[in-house]
Amino acid sequence: MKPARVVIIAKAPIAGFAKTRLTPALGAEGAARLARRMFEHTVRTALEARVGAVELCVTPAPGHPVWKTLDLPDGLEWSEQGDGDLGARMARATERTTATGAAALLIGTDCPSLTALHLRMAAEALVDHDAALVPTVDGGYALLALRRFHPCLFTHMPWSTDAVAFETLCRIGRLGWNVKSAQPLHDIDEPEDLAWLPSGWHDDASPPGESALPTPPFISGSSAGDTPPLAVPRGLRDATRG
Repeated sequence: MKPARVVIIAKAPIAGFAKTRLTPALGAEGAARLARRMFEHTVRTALEARVGAVELCVTPAPGHPVWKTLDLPDGLEWSEQGDGDLGARMARATERTTATGAAALLIGTDCPSLTALHLRMAAEALVDHDAALVPTVDGGYALLALRRFHPCLFTHMPWSTDAVAFETLCRIGRLGWNVKSAQPLHDIDEPEDLAWLPSGWHDDASPPGESALPTPPFISGSSAGDTPPLAVPRGLRDATRG
């Protein structure tokens, strides 16, 4: 299997800086607390997958004191995102990784239902595919795995819209690459997405003085860390084939 690197594209969990779209529901401090929990959870998931090195590609720069406040394990590699939009930052990370001969597994920190199994399956898919993608219900993606780089996958992309995953798959197809895609997951971007948090997280995500956020009936009574049915990996399937 081709060497792989998990690159976590992340913002520091600072109030008013991270997960700002959740501020109306949680307040700035509450959104930052949830961002911190998702960040730390994502790092643990990436390490658990054991598919290769784990790199935190972050903003602000790794030297910022906020990073010392997080509960992070040793052995992580760090890089700075640099300037430009999300696409430019992801493109640099991908090009840098693939130039070393490793596959790039790009993830964010806002999808608690993304598991170590998803990462392992994506890395394994790259044995005979050029790309693997785990889409999200809102039209984005939680994971993009690439064994080679092309800038068209990141430039002039309609980020933060429901067209991102579809457009990415279309561009992969136009390149003549083949790709495997998984079942969609729920990420946590908007207040209505909070119902899809793992069941043990709802008290932490509630604003001070308020009761825990409601959960869908099929989550109630499940153990901490359980996710809705859509979050269960059902195998990667061919989405396009060159």
